[in-house]
Amino acid sequence: MSVSKPVSGFREYLDRLDDYEVLNRIQTPISWDLEASAVTMLANRRDDKIPVFETVEGSEVDARLVGDPYRGSRERPWDHIAVALGLPADLSADDYYEEIIDRLQHPIESKVVDRDEAACKSVVHRGDDADLLTLPWPYIHAGDGGRYSNLHTMVVDDPDSTWTDWSAHRAMIHDGDRASLLLLAGEQTPNIYYYKYERRNEPMPVALVVGGEPVTQMTSSMWIPTGRDEAAFAGGLKGDPVELVECETNDLKVPATAEVVIEGRIKPDERLDEGPFGDYFGYMHGPRRSMPALQVDAITHRKQPYIPFCVEGSGVGHTLNTSASTEVACVGPDATLGLRKAGYDVEKCVPWRFTPRTVYVISTDISHSGHLHELANFIFTTWGMLHIDAFIFVDEEVDALDTRAVLESVALHADPDQDFHQFGVETMPKVPLNIYQTPEEKGNAETGTSKAKTSKAYIDATSEGESRPDWEGEKIREEARDILRRADVDFDITETEA
Repeated sequence: MSVSKPVSGFREYLDRLDDYEVLNRIQTPISWDLEASAVTMLANRRDDKIPVFETVEGSEVDARLVGDPYRGSRERPWDHIAVALGLPADLSADDYYEEIIDRLQHPIESKVVDRDEAACKSVVHRGDDADLLTLPWPYIHAGDGGRYSNLHTMVVDDPDSTWTDWSAHRAMIHDGDRASLLLLAGEQTPNIYYYKYERRNEPMPVALVVGGEPVTQMTSSMWIPTGRDEAAFAGGLKGDPVELVECETNDLKVPATAEVVIEGRIKPDERLDEGPFGDYFGYMHGPRRSMPALQVDAITHRKQPYIPFCVEGSGVGHTLNTSASTEVACVGPDATLGLRKAGYDVEKCVPWRFTPRTVYVISTDISHSGHLHELANFIFTTWGMLHIDAFIFVDEEVDALDTRAVLESVALHADPDQDFHQFGVETMPKVPLNIYQTPEEKGNAETGTSKAKTSKAYIDATSEGESRPDWEGEKIREEARDILRRADVDFDITETEA
């Protein structure tokens, strides 16, 4: 396997995408007000190049927008992230998953650099000079509650240990020095805030890292266990230490090559309106609710910074976006590793493509019902699967990334009477982003959790020892190739569909 050096910054990642001719640098001036997101959604639907908007109208800072920078191709959602990690562009899904799993098992401690070595300190604004509205945060969907930063890494410290948590929680811009943050209890960062800082009546220091190097974004979307050093896992993915630098107004350390860093505090018991927002289900999520308020203390950034954003909602159905791609390329290998480390015989644990954070597929060699129920119990109770409502179990040889193969397994092997299982009736937490919940079920203004606590579900679509035709046996494949050759058909382009 030919491996090149992983990138160490977001703009270096864009340059590498340029080298692979999958970047579209748009010089025509464009507005942050729906225009940038409309072009990005069209690119997502067409499986087209990643758009970079080099000139943004109405921006006081000479900043650029990048639409869904981590979206992979429709057939290979992991390919752009693989390129960022120095992996071959044509790496198979199996090889990609095993490489990521291997790297996650070899974390590398981060390195702290001086401020004058950190690119994110090129421009520094503190206090009244720190104005969010000088940057071109996009207005993404008509009907959104406001302009959003929705592709960043949130950095917070646990007050009771040395653990620093990296996570992803969208921020709605209110004015020059305030934003509201979607913090849903049950997730790591919200739990730190609601159950530690706020209960002690203490403000929680926060940094939002916008345009961090790709391994930063990857790690913040993974299911890294509570208490583990996420910067070290990012270093393992990269094969080199991630360089961190201390913030200007608090003790947090952030990736030094970031494009923009927003420093601030989430004050106890202060709330601002958040939403609605066109979320990953493909619908406008509401109602508008009260969420914790971020008070901005400083903004630092590189010269001519890039601001990445994700057009949520375009990842449903036949298209992809950053959320869908990072679920497949980042969360999937991490979840697979977690299940293996827990002692479960799992080939892959992957999200259902095109519908991130809704349904996951697990391929496993052990199909007896007791084992699957135990595995479901571990997932739903140990990992706190707030977003995931359903799992489908398939045989080890079934490609869990192939939606058609998974549906075939459901159709052939899942008996609705015996193999469709509800789990944890009336006890499992629900995320209030589910489109099927009514507005009354969605809202707890205190923590943002759903009022509904209903069941999760899993489907046993394993064959349980039934014989399956080996349609992919080498002899049969060679016979098919021979037929295609004699028909003068270029079989190489259809091989993955055979």
